[in-house]
Amino acid sequence: MIRKSLRNTPQIYAEKKFPSAALPQIGKPLRSISGASWKNRMNRLQDRVAIVTGTGDGIGRGIALAFAREGARLAICDLNLSELRETEQLIQKTGTQVLAVPIDLRDVSQISAFVERTVATFGRIDCLVNNAAVMPVVPTETIEPETVDQILQVNLRAPIIFTRFAIPHMRRAGGGSVIHMASVTGHLGHPGITVYGATKGGLIALARGQAVELAVDNIRVNTVSPGTVDSPMLHRFLAENATDIQKAREAFDRLHPRGKVGSIEEVAAVFVFLASDEAANITATDIRCDGGYGARGQQPTS
Repeated sequence: MIRKSLRNTPQIYAEKKFPSAALPQIGKPLRSISGASWKNRMNRLQDRVAIVTGTGDGIGRGIALAFAREGARLAICDLNLSELRETEQLIQKTGTQVLAVPIDLRDVSQISAFVERTVATFGRIDCLVNNAAVMPVVPTETIEPETVDQILQVNLRAPIIFTRFAIPHMRRAGGGSVIHMASVTGHLGHPGITVYGATKGGLIALARGQAVELAVDNIRVNTVSPGTVDSPMLHRFLAENATDIQKAREAFDRLHPRGKVGSIEEVAAVFVFLASDEAANITATDIRCDGGYGARGQQPTS
């Protein structure tokens, strides 16, 4: 009887729960309930308000622009005023409203003021992207306490403080999405950037705890762990540490199973997804956007 019931279950399930026409067809693109192709998703963040930190260049700028193209209104910040203004102008060209404020993430009062100014400008906060980070390359036995403090304050303390100030506004908005920029270095061990890696691992643990605590308020918290990305941070890292920049760049490509490092656009797309309703059931999760790099976990040294 057990075997018979199991044998009949798929047919009963298909007939009584889902008409055959509603079942996904193998080889055909998935479509939403409205019938729109997933390939044509647009305006997934329409009218939402997002704070993105560290938007002067690189991945932060890419995330902000990706959000803007999906209809979000942006509040962006960076320590570098000239680069921040460049990002602001690029966002304005998309037709999106943007608030750009230079701040020092080590200053709690500046973080608080920026969050309040965002709400005063847009009336709400729906998403917070804690992207800003610093990555000094220093051996463990020679790193100065001041450098340790800087890395901890910018990479870990600032996301904690930003989230603290954003939560009440997300709650009033009915929920929201907090996304911390982690890294494959938070999972693996890399020489010279041990404190940086510690802060990224800390963000992964932080997100898990925050996600459980804030779920009751419909606030999701996740992290994204990119591998090596073709970004200004990589370019600076190579310029400052590689004896042969071209060979080191090629070595990074080889470490990724797909044969190349990631792009800013690929990473930004993950953030858009996590900020959207498509990720409504995803929280307390770290998404590795690393092209398989974490499965190898080796840092080229030349």
